[in-house]
Amino acid sequence: MFSRFLLFLAAVVACAPAVADTVWMKNGDRLSGKISVFDGGKLLLQTTYGGAIALDWKQVKTLESDQELLVKQDAYTGEKAKSLHAADDGKVTLANDEAPKTVELASIQQIMKPKPVVEDLSWKGNVDLAMDYKRADTDSDDYDVDFKTSARHGRWRHQAEGEYNRESKDDVTTTNNWSAEYALDRFLTEKWFWQGRMEFKRDHIEDLSRQRTVGTGPGYQFWDDELGAFSLGSLLNRTDYEYADGGKDNFYSLGMKWDYNRYLMGKRVQFFTNGEVGKPLGGVADYALDAEMGLRYKVTEWASLNLKAEKDIIRGTRESDLDKTRYTAGFGVTW
Repeated sequence: MFSRFLLFLAAVVACAPAVADTVWMKNGDRLSGKISVFDGGKLLLQTTYGGAIALDWKQVKTLESDQELLVKQDAYTGEKAKSLHAADDGKVTLANDEAPKTVELASIQQIMKPKPVVEDLSWKGNVDLAMDYKRADTDSDDYDVDFKTSARHGRWRHQAEGEYNRESKDDVTTTNNWSAEYALDRFLTEKWFWQGRMEFKRDHIEDLSRQRTVGTGPGYQFWDDELGAFSLGSLLNRTDYEYADGGKDNFYSLGMKWDYNRYLMGKRVQFFTNGEVGKPLGGVADYALDAEMGLRYKVTEWASLNLKAEKDIIRGTRESDLDKTRYTAGFGVTW
């Protein structure tokens, strides 16, 4: 008798439908999976049959989910719904402790999984490492480590990045430098923000040994969602140069920063480029460029391979110009 009961229980469990979210499209398609996020006009649905699928929000008829989700109808505040229920075309019902509320899909700007303590905190970043060892007639060692991270809560966004490069041949160091930068953004509207930033660069080999920059200015966030981000910023900078012989320069400059990244091929490949070009408001230098461009391939949800090209140019300094190009390949961690 007991064995029959266990057999019956196993059959019931096996026949029970798997918990999944459902999205109905305007063309009649019905998709099942797990809702990851909605932002930037794209609903990301994680499926077992096709990986992460980005759905055009304008083509969604209605949807349902048993997950607890944070639904935001403006850029900064949201309502936590214990579940979502299908409703009439172009609508969805938010179920919570109070009476269920039906809202227009067009009024929703963002859907995400609630975070503990701070519900709308988002944090992302990556650490990349590249190494090259050669033992032959000429021995060489090459190291490159860099990180970049961004955290946003409400109208504030914190960004930090740093890099370390070192190359040597036959125990003679030919490259040895590092840099660090911190930026704080205050969003004035959904897209416009004001940025303040600090940056320091140290080079133990080149004649231009130290660079300090403090700047501020407006920026515009074109998009920032699960599939990528793109922002432009203009800055008024105060820069100080220190040379290896003890000489110093300081000047003001106008700069333009960009930060672009986009996932391709179902979020397996990421193309990215970021950097800054500046024009001094004086005769210290003609212009400066610090940029990088590359690809990341996600091996797992957190591990990736990367290929990058970096360019660093300073033209017209009183001592000597700087013009360096660097190519690296390595592995990293992404979150």
